[in-house]
Amino acid sequence: MPVLSPKSFILGSGLPSATEEVWTRAKRALLDTIGTAAAGSTLPVSKIARNHAADHMASVAHAVRLMFDGREASPAGAAFAGATTIDAFDAHDGHVLTKGHIGVSVLPTLLALSELGLLRDGRDFLASYVIGYEIGTRAGIALHRTAAEYHTSGAWGALACAALVSRHLKLSWAKTREALGTAEYHGPRSQMMRCIAWPTMVKDGSGWGAFSGVSAGFLAADGYTGAPAVTMEGADVADLWSDLGKRWRLLEQYEKAYPVCRWAQPAVEAVAALRRAHGFTHDQIARLEVHTFANSVALNTARPDSPDAAQYSTPFPVAAFLVRGRLGAAELSGKALKDKDILALSESITLIDDPEFTAKFPAERWARAVVTLKNGKRLESAPSIARGNPENPLSPEEALEKYRDLAGPVLGPRRASAIEKEVSLMDQPNRPLQPLLDLVLKPAR
Repeated sequence: MPVLSPKSFILGSGLPSATEEVWTRAKRALLDTIGTAAAGSTLPVSKIARNHAADHMASVAHAVRLMFDGREASPAGAAFAGATTIDAFDAHDGHVLTKGHIGVSVLPTLLALSELGLLRDGRDFLASYVIGYEIGTRAGIALHRTAAEYHTSGAWGALACAALVSRHLKLSWAKTREALGTAEYHGPRSQMMRCIAWPTMVKDGSGWGAFSGVSAGFLAADGYTGAPAVTMEGADVADLWSDLGKRWRLLEQYEKAYPVCRWAQPAVEAVAALRRAHGFTHDQIARLEVHTFANSVALNTARPDSPDAAQYSTPFPVAAFLVRGRLGAAELSGKALKDKDILALSESITLIDDPEFTAKFPAERWARAVVTLKNGKRLESAPSIARGNPENPLSPEEALEKYRDLAGPVLGPRRASAIEKEVSLMDQPNRPLQPLLDLVLKPAR
Protein backbone atom coordinates (compact mmCIF):
# COMPACT_ATOMS: atom_id res chain seq x y z
CA MET A 1 0.00 0.00 0.00
CA PRO A 2 1.42 3.40 -0.96
CA VAL A 3 2.12 5.99 1.72
CA LEU A 4 0.53 9.35 0.91
CA SER A 5 1.58 12.84 1.89
CA PRO A 6 -1.01 14.91 3.82
CA LYS A 7 -1.49 16.92 0.63
CA SER A 8 -2.29 13.85 -1.48
CA PHE A 9 -4.36 12.25 1.25
CA ILE A 10 -6.56 15.30 1.91
CA LEU A 11 -6.88 16.66 -1.62
CA GLY A 12 -6.54 13.51 -3.72
CA SER A 13 -9.41 11.73 -5.44
CA GLY A 14 -10.85 8.85 -3.45
CA LEU A 15 -8.93 6.39 -1.29
CA PRO A 16 -7.47 3.82 -3.70
CA SER A 17 -5.59 1.94 -0.98
CA ALA A 18 -8.55 1.58 1.38
CA THR A 19 -9.45 -2.06 2.00
CA GLU A 20 -12.93 -3.55 2.23
CA GLU A 21 -12.41 -3.66 5.99
CA VAL A 22 -11.97 0.12 6.02
CA TRP A 23 -15.20 0.71 4.07
CA THR A 24 -17.14 -1.68 6.29
CA ARG A 25 -15.81 -0.08 9.45
CA ALA A 26 -16.60 3.40 8.12
CA LYS A 27 -20.24 2.46 7.56
CA ARG A 28 -20.47 0.97 11.04
CA ALA A 29 -18.90 4.06 12.62
CA LEU A 30 -21.22 6.33 10.65
CA LEU A 31 -24.34 4.46 11.75
CA ASP A 32 -23.17 4.46 15.37
CA THR A 33 -22.63 8.23 15.28
CA ILE A 34 -26.02 8.87 13.69
CA GLY A 35 -27.68 6.79 16.41
CA THR A 36 -25.83 8.77 19.06
CA ALA A 37 -27.00 12.01 17.43
CA ALA A 38 -30.61 10.85 17.44
CA ALA A 39 -30.45 10.10 21.16
CA GLY A 40 -28.54 13.32 21.84
CA SER A 41 -31.20 15.39 20.06
CA THR A 42 -33.60 14.71 22.94
CA LEU A 43 -31.34 16.32 25.56
CA PRO A 44 -31.48 19.96 26.69
CA VAL A 45 -28.01 20.90 25.47
CA SER A 46 -28.90 19.86 21.92
CA LYS A 47 -32.03 22.02 21.92
CA ILE A 48 -30.06 24.98 23.24
CA ALA A 49 -27.32 24.53 20.62
CA ARG A 50 -29.79 24.13 17.75
CA ASN A 51 -31.77 27.18 18.84
CA HIS A 52 -28.54 29.15 19.13
CA ALA A 53 -27.37 28.11 15.67
CA ALA A 54 -30.73 28.94 14.07
CA ASP A 55 -31.01 32.28 15.88
CA HIS A 56 -27.42 33.50 15.89
CA MET A 57 -25.51 31.60 13.19
CA ALA A 58 -27.82 32.11 10.23
CA SER A 59 -26.61 32.42 6.65
CA VAL A 60 -28.22 33.98 3.60
CA ALA A 61 -25.77 32.69 1.00
CA HIS A 62 -24.99 29.20 2.39
CA ALA A 63 -27.90 28.02 4.54
CA VAL A 64 -27.93 24.31 5.44
CA ARG A 65 -30.23 22.23 7.63
CA LEU A 66 -29.49 21.25 11.23
CA MET A 67 -29.39 17.59 12.24
CA PHE A 68 -32.77 16.17 13.30
CA ASP A 69 -34.16 19.69 13.30
CA GLY A 70 -34.85 21.00 9.80
CA ARG A 71 -34.13 24.66 10.55
CA GLU A 72 -31.21 26.31 8.81
CA ALA A 73 -27.92 27.91 9.77
CA SER A 74 -24.52 28.54 8.23
CA PRO A 75 -22.32 25.48 7.57
CA ALA A 76 -20.22 26.38 10.63
CA GLY A 77 -23.38 26.86 12.70
CA ALA A 78 -24.78 23.51 11.55
CA ALA A 79 -21.48 21.80 12.38
CA PHE A 80 -21.54 23.42 15.84
CA ALA A 81 -25.11 22.32 16.56
CA GLY A 82 -24.60 18.82 15.14
CA ALA A 83 -21.39 18.14 17.04
CA THR A 84 -22.95 19.46 20.25
CA THR A 85 -25.93 17.17 19.70
CA ILE A 86 -23.69 14.13 19.27
CA ASP A 87 -21.54 15.13 22.24
CA ALA A 88 -24.70 15.44 24.33
CA PHE A 89 -24.96 11.67 24.58
CA ASP A 90 -21.67 9.97 25.38
CA ALA A 91 -22.19 6.88 23.23
CA HIS A 92 -19.93 7.70 20.26
CA ASP A 93 -16.70 5.98 19.31
CA GLY A 94 -13.19 7.14 20.15
CA HIS A 95 -9.48 6.34 20.24
CA VAL A 96 -7.53 5.48 23.37
CA LEU A 97 -4.51 7.64 22.54
CA THR A 98 -6.56 10.75 21.79
CA LYS A 99 -8.68 10.15 24.91
CA GLY A 100 -11.55 11.54 22.86
CA HIS A 101 -13.70 11.40 19.74
CA ILE A 102 -13.52 12.43 16.09
CA GLY A 103 -16.69 11.28 14.32
CA VAL A 104 -18.62 13.78 16.44
CA SER A 105 -17.08 16.67 14.46
CA VAL A 106 -16.68 14.94 11.11
CA LEU A 107 -20.30 13.86 10.59
CA PRO A 108 -22.08 17.24 10.89
CA THR A 109 -19.36 18.89 8.82
CA LEU A 110 -19.90 16.46 5.96
CA LEU A 111 -23.67 16.81 6.22
CA ALA A 112 -23.32 20.58 5.86
CA LEU A 113 -21.00 20.24 2.86
CA SER A 114 -23.41 17.73 1.31
CA GLU A 115 -26.28 20.20 1.74
CA LEU A 116 -24.21 22.67 -0.29
CA GLY A 117 -23.91 20.12 -3.08
CA LEU A 118 -20.16 19.70 -2.66
CA LEU A 119 -20.14 15.88 -2.32
CA ARG A 120 -20.89 13.68 -5.32
CA ASP A 121 -22.46 10.56 -3.81
CA GLY A 122 -22.41 8.11 -0.93
CA ARG A 123 -18.97 6.76 -1.80
CA ASP A 124 -17.56 10.29 -1.78
CA PHE A 125 -19.18 10.89 1.62
CA LEU A 126 -17.77 7.66 3.02
CA ALA A 127 -14.27 8.37 1.72
CA SER A 128 -14.41 11.82 3.31
CA TYR A 129 -15.60 10.28 6.56
CA VAL A 130 -12.49 8.07 6.59
CA ILE A 131 -10.24 11.03 5.77
CA GLY A 132 -11.71 12.96 8.70
CA TYR A 133 -10.96 10.10 11.09
CA GLU A 134 -7.41 9.67 9.81
CA ILE A 135 -6.54 13.39 10.07
CA GLY A 136 -8.35 13.98 13.35
CA THR A 137 -6.98 10.93 15.15
CA ARG A 138 -3.40 11.72 14.21
CA ALA A 139 -3.82 15.37 15.18
CA GLY A 140 -5.19 14.28 18.56
CA ILE A 141 -2.30 11.91 19.24
CA ALA A 142 0.13 14.63 18.17
CA LEU A 143 -1.44 17.17 20.52
CA HIS A 144 -1.22 14.82 23.49
CA ARG A 145 2.43 14.14 22.65
CA THR A 146 3.39 17.82 22.42
CA ALA A 147 1.15 19.61 24.96
CA ALA A 148 1.33 19.04 28.69
CA GLU A 149 -2.35 19.57 29.40
CA TYR A 150 -5.18 17.23 28.40
CA HIS A 151 -7.29 19.10 25.85
CA THR A 152 -10.80 18.32 24.59
CA SER A 153 -11.66 16.60 21.33
CA GLY A 154 -12.62 19.88 19.68
CA ALA A 155 -8.94 20.83 19.60
CA TRP A 156 -8.05 18.20 17.01
CA GLY A 157 -11.54 17.83 15.55
CA ALA A 158 -11.08 21.35 14.21
CA LEU A 159 -8.22 20.19 11.96
CA ALA A 160 -10.27 17.32 10.55
CA CYS A 161 -13.11 19.70 9.72
CA ALA A 162 -10.77 22.21 8.07
CA ALA A 163 -9.25 19.41 5.99
CA LEU A 164 -12.68 18.30 4.79
CA VAL A 165 -13.84 21.81 3.89
CA SER A 166 -10.57 22.39 2.02
CA ARG A 167 -11.01 19.12 0.14
CA HIS A 168 -14.53 19.86 -1.03
CA LEU A 169 -13.95 23.52 -1.80
CA LYS A 170 -11.05 22.25 -3.93
CA LEU A 171 -8.58 24.61 -2.31
CA SER A 172 -4.93 24.59 -3.30
CA TRP A 173 -2.49 22.96 -0.90
CA ALA A 174 -1.21 26.42 0.04
CA LYS A 175 -4.69 27.51 1.12
CA THR A 176 -5.35 24.16 2.78
CA ARG A 177 -2.27 24.69 4.97
CA GLU A 178 -3.67 28.09 5.94
CA ALA A 179 -6.98 26.45 6.83
CA LEU A 180 -5.31 23.75 8.94
CA GLY A 181 -3.12 26.31 10.69
CA THR A 182 -6.09 28.55 11.43
CA ALA A 183 -8.15 25.61 12.74
CA GLU A 184 -5.34 24.56 15.06
CA TYR A 185 -4.81 28.12 16.28
CA HIS A 186 -8.49 28.86 16.88
CA GLY A 187 -9.57 25.35 17.86
CA PRO A 188 -10.73 25.07 21.48
CA ARG A 189 -7.84 23.75 23.53
CA SER A 190 -10.22 23.51 26.46
CA GLN A 191 -8.99 21.82 29.63
CA MET A 192 -10.83 18.49 29.68
CA MET A 193 -10.22 17.77 33.36
CA ARG A 194 -12.22 20.87 34.27
CA CYS A 195 -15.28 19.21 32.75
CA ILE A 196 -14.45 15.98 34.58
CA ALA A 197 -14.34 17.88 37.87
CA TRP A 198 -17.45 19.91 37.01
CA PRO A 199 -19.52 17.97 34.42
CA THR A 200 -21.77 20.36 32.53
CA MET A 201 -22.80 21.09 28.96
CA VAL A 202 -19.31 22.15 27.81
CA LYS A 203 -18.40 18.46 27.43
CA ASP A 204 -15.66 17.66 24.87
CA GLY A 205 -15.58 21.01 23.12
CA SER A 206 -16.55 19.26 19.88
CA GLY A 207 -19.17 21.83 18.87
CA TRP A 208 -16.74 24.71 18.93
CA GLY A 209 -14.05 22.54 17.33
CA ALA A 210 -16.35 21.85 14.39
CA PHE A 211 -17.32 25.52 14.20
CA SER A 212 -13.67 26.61 14.20
CA GLY A 213 -12.61 24.02 11.64
CA VAL A 214 -15.41 24.71 9.17
CA SER A 215 -14.90 28.46 9.54
CA ALA A 216 -11.17 28.05 8.96
CA GLY A 217 -11.77 26.31 5.64
CA PHE A 218 -14.09 29.00 4.33
CA LEU A 219 -11.81 31.74 5.65
CA ALA A 220 -8.82 30.23 3.86
CA ALA A 221 -10.83 30.15 0.65
CA ASP A 222 -11.21 33.93 0.99
CA GLY A 223 -7.48 34.45 1.59
CA TYR A 224 -7.29 34.29 5.40
CA THR A 225 -3.88 33.13 6.61
CA GLY A 226 -2.93 31.12 9.68
CA ALA A 227 0.18 29.97 11.50
CA PRO A 228 1.43 26.51 10.42
CA ALA A 229 -0.29 23.59 12.15
CA VAL A 230 2.47 22.30 14.40
CA THR A 231 0.57 19.11 15.22
CA MET A 232 0.86 18.24 11.53
CA GLU A 233 4.11 19.87 10.47
CA GLY A 234 6.31 19.64 13.57
CA ALA A 235 9.41 17.44 13.31
CA ASP A 236 8.50 15.82 16.64
CA VAL A 237 5.26 14.41 15.20
CA ALA A 238 6.43 13.58 11.66
CA ASP A 239 6.21 9.85 12.33
CA LEU A 240 2.45 10.14 12.98
CA TRP A 241 1.90 11.43 9.44
CA SER A 242 4.31 9.11 7.65
CA ASP A 243 1.84 6.23 7.24
CA LEU A 244 -1.23 7.92 5.70
CA GLY A 245 -2.90 5.49 3.34
CA LYS A 246 -1.07 2.54 4.87
CA ARG A 247 -2.11 2.47 8.54
CA TRP A 248 -5.81 3.07 9.10
CA ARG A 249 -6.45 4.75 12.43
CA LEU A 250 -10.17 4.28 11.81
CA LEU A 251 -9.70 0.57 12.53
CA GLU A 252 -8.21 1.43 15.94
CA GLN A 253 -11.31 3.22 17.21
CA TYR A 254 -13.31 1.73 20.05
CA GLU A 255 -17.09 1.45 20.15
CA LYS A 256 -19.02 2.01 23.35
CA ALA A 257 -21.26 -0.65 24.80
CA TYR A 258 -22.79 1.94 27.14
CA PRO A 259 -23.52 5.67 26.73
CA VAL A 260 -21.14 6.88 29.45
CA CYS A 261 -17.55 8.06 29.60
CA ARG A 262 -15.15 5.37 28.43
CA TRP A 263 -13.28 5.67 31.71
CA ALA A 264 -16.30 4.36 33.65
CA GLN A 265 -16.97 1.39 31.42
CA PRO A 266 -14.37 -1.06 32.81
CA ALA A 267 -16.06 -0.67 36.21
CA VAL A 268 -19.46 -1.49 34.68
CA GLU A 269 -17.97 -4.57 33.02
CA ALA A 270 -16.42 -5.68 36.32
CA VAL A 271 -19.71 -5.59 38.26
CA ALA A 272 -21.57 -7.11 35.31
CA ALA A 273 -19.19 -10.07 35.33
CA LEU A 274 -19.69 -10.56 39.06
CA ARG A 275 -23.44 -10.44 38.77
CA ARG A 276 -23.48 -12.94 35.91
CA ALA A 277 -21.30 -15.31 37.91
CA HIS A 278 -23.10 -15.05 41.26
CA GLY A 279 -26.61 -13.82 40.53
CA PHE A 280 -26.91 -11.35 43.40
CA THR A 281 -29.26 -8.37 43.38
CA HIS A 282 -28.48 -4.77 44.27
CA ASP A 283 -30.33 -4.95 47.60
CA GLN A 284 -28.07 -7.79 48.74
CA ILE A 285 -24.95 -5.57 48.55
CA ALA A 286 -23.45 -4.37 51.83
CA ARG A 287 -20.29 -2.82 50.34
CA LEU A 288 -18.95 -2.22 46.86
CA GLU A 289 -15.39 -1.15 46.01
CA VAL A 290 -14.23 -0.26 42.52
CA HIS A 291 -10.46 -0.42 42.02
CA THR A 292 -9.56 1.44 38.85
CA PHE A 293 -7.24 4.06 37.31
CA ALA A 294 -6.93 7.62 38.58
CA ASN A 295 -8.90 9.28 35.78
CA SER A 296 -11.85 6.97 36.41
CA VAL A 297 -11.65 7.72 40.13
CA ALA A 298 -11.89 11.42 39.21
CA LEU A 299 -15.36 10.71 37.79
CA ASN A 300 -16.70 10.74 41.32
CA THR A 301 -20.12 12.39 40.95
CA ALA A 302 -22.32 9.99 42.90
CA ARG A 303 -25.48 12.10 42.76
CA PRO A 304 -25.65 13.66 39.28
CA ASP A 305 -28.20 16.40 38.67
CA SER A 306 -28.20 16.19 34.86
CA PRO A 307 -27.59 13.69 32.05
CA ASP A 308 -24.20 15.35 31.46
CA ALA A 309 -23.12 14.66 35.04
CA ALA A 310 -24.50 11.11 34.92
CA GLN A 311 -22.42 10.34 31.82
CA TYR A 312 -19.26 11.67 33.50
CA SER A 313 -19.58 9.52 36.59
CA THR A 314 -18.18 6.15 37.59
CA PRO A 315 -20.38 5.25 40.59
CA PHE A 316 -23.73 6.29 39.11
CA PRO A 317 -23.70 4.12 35.95
CA VAL A 318 -22.34 1.20 37.99
CA ALA A 319 -25.24 1.59 40.40
CA ALA A 320 -27.78 2.11 37.62
CA PHE A 321 -26.64 -1.07 35.91
CA LEU A 322 -26.90 -3.09 39.12
CA VAL A 323 -30.34 -1.73 40.00
CA ARG A 324 -31.94 -1.90 36.54
CA GLY A 325 -29.94 -4.66 34.86
CA ARG A 326 -29.08 -2.50 31.84
CA LEU A 327 -27.41 0.80 31.04
CA GLY A 328 -28.98 2.88 28.30
CA ALA A 329 -30.47 6.31 27.77
CA ALA A 330 -33.28 5.75 30.29
CA GLU A 331 -30.77 4.96 33.06
CA LEU A 332 -28.93 8.26 32.61
CA SER A 333 -31.71 10.81 32.44
CA GLY A 334 -35.21 11.64 33.63
CA LYS A 335 -36.56 9.60 36.53
CA ALA A 336 -33.37 7.56 36.87
CA LEU A 337 -31.53 10.60 38.21
CA LYS A 338 -33.91 10.59 41.19
CA ASP A 339 -34.21 6.83 41.64
CA LYS A 340 -33.70 6.26 45.36
CA ASP A 341 -32.23 2.78 44.94
CA ILE A 342 -29.72 3.93 42.31
CA LEU A 343 -28.69 6.98 44.33
CA ALA A 344 -28.31 5.04 47.58
CA LEU A 345 -26.06 2.47 45.93
CA SER A 346 -24.13 5.10 43.97
CA GLU A 347 -23.34 7.08 47.12
CA SER A 348 -22.14 3.95 48.90
CA ILE A 349 -19.58 2.93 46.26
CA THR A 350 -15.92 3.42 47.15
CA LEU A 351 -13.56 4.30 44.30
CA ILE A 352 -9.93 3.27 44.81
CA ASP A 353 -6.96 4.35 42.68
CA ASP A 354 -5.05 1.24 41.65
CA PRO A 355 -1.44 2.23 40.82
CA GLU A 356 -1.03 -0.66 38.39
CA PHE A 357 -4.13 0.32 36.43
CA THR A 358 -3.16 4.00 36.51
CA ALA A 359 0.26 3.19 35.05
CA LYS A 360 -1.39 1.51 32.05
CA PHE A 361 -3.58 4.51 31.18
CA PRO A 362 -4.35 5.83 28.51
CA ALA A 363 -3.39 2.93 26.25
CA GLU A 364 -5.31 0.56 28.54
CA ARG A 365 -8.25 1.15 30.92
CA TRP A 366 -8.87 -1.41 33.69
CA ALA A 367 -11.03 -1.93 36.75
CA ARG A 368 -11.96 -4.67 39.19
CA ALA A 369 -14.85 -4.79 41.61
CA VAL A 370 -15.04 -6.15 45.14
CA VAL A 371 -18.57 -6.79 46.43
CA THR A 372 -19.36 -7.74 50.00
CA LEU A 373 -22.87 -9.12 50.39
CA LYS A 374 -25.03 -8.65 53.46
CA ASN A 375 -24.53 -12.31 54.31
CA GLY A 376 -20.79 -11.64 54.61
CA LYS A 377 -19.76 -13.31 51.35
CA ARG A 378 -16.95 -11.46 49.55
CA LEU A 379 -16.87 -11.50 45.73
CA GLU A 380 -13.98 -10.16 43.65
CA SER A 381 -13.96 -9.79 39.89
CA ALA A 382 -11.05 -10.38 37.61
CA PRO A 383 -9.51 -7.20 36.13
CA SER A 384 -11.88 -5.99 33.43
CA ILE A 385 -11.61 -3.74 30.40
CA ALA A 386 -14.34 -2.03 28.42
CA ARG A 387 -15.84 -3.95 25.53
CA GLY A 388 -15.69 -2.57 22.02
CA ASN A 389 -11.94 -2.21 21.55
CA PRO A 390 -10.33 -3.63 18.39
CA GLU A 391 -9.17 -6.61 20.46
CA ASN A 392 -12.63 -7.29 21.98
CA PRO A 393 -15.11 -5.73 19.54
CA LEU A 394 -18.85 -5.63 19.86
CA SER A 395 -20.43 -8.21 17.58
CA PRO A 396 -22.13 -6.86 14.45
CA GLU A 397 -25.45 -7.83 16.01
CA GLU A 398 -24.69 -5.97 19.24
CA ALA A 399 -23.57 -2.86 17.34
CA LEU A 400 -26.78 -2.90 15.30
CA GLU A 401 -28.90 -3.43 18.40
CA LYS A 402 -27.17 -0.45 20.01
CA TYR A 403 -28.03 1.77 17.03
CA ARG A 404 -31.66 0.64 17.09
CA ASP A 405 -31.92 1.24 20.83
CA LEU A 406 -30.59 4.78 20.37
CA ALA A 407 -32.41 5.81 17.21
CA GLY A 408 -35.65 3.85 17.32
CA PRO A 409 -37.34 5.55 20.28
CA VAL A 410 -36.50 9.00 18.86
CA LEU A 411 -37.12 8.54 15.14
CA GLY A 412 -39.50 5.60 15.08
CA PRO A 413 -38.58 2.13 13.80
CA ARG A 414 -39.39 2.90 10.15
CA ARG A 415 -37.18 5.97 9.86
CA ALA A 416 -34.39 4.36 11.89
CA SER A 417 -34.51 1.34 9.59
CA ALA A 418 -34.42 3.55 6.49
CA ILE A 419 -31.25 5.25 7.78
CA GLU A 420 -29.75 1.85 8.44
CA LYS A 421 -30.45 0.80 4.85
CA GLU A 422 -29.03 3.98 3.30
CA VAL A 423 -25.79 3.72 5.30
CA SER A 424 -25.39 0.06 4.33
CA LEU A 425 -25.50 1.01 0.62
CA MET A 426 -23.26 4.08 0.74
CA ASP A 427 -20.22 2.39 -0.73
CA GLN A 428 -22.08 1.38 -3.88
CA PRO A 429 -21.17 3.36 -7.02
CA ASN A 430 -23.18 6.54 -7.60
CA ARG A 431 -25.38 6.04 -4.53
CA PRO A 432 -27.38 9.30 -4.18
CA LEU A 433 -26.98 11.22 -0.93
CA GLN A 434 -30.31 13.03 -0.82
CA PRO A 435 -32.33 10.21 0.81
CA LEU A 436 -29.87 9.98 3.72
CA LEU A 437 -29.70 13.77 4.08
CA ASP A 438 -33.47 14.02 4.36
CA LEU A 439 -33.62 11.19 6.89
CA VAL A 440 -30.95 12.75 9.11
CA LEU A 441 -31.77 16.44 8.73
CA LYS A 442 -35.55 16.50 8.99
CA PRO A 443 -36.97 17.11 12.49
CA ALA A 444 -37.10 14.15 14.84
CA ARG A 445 -40.62 13.12 15.65
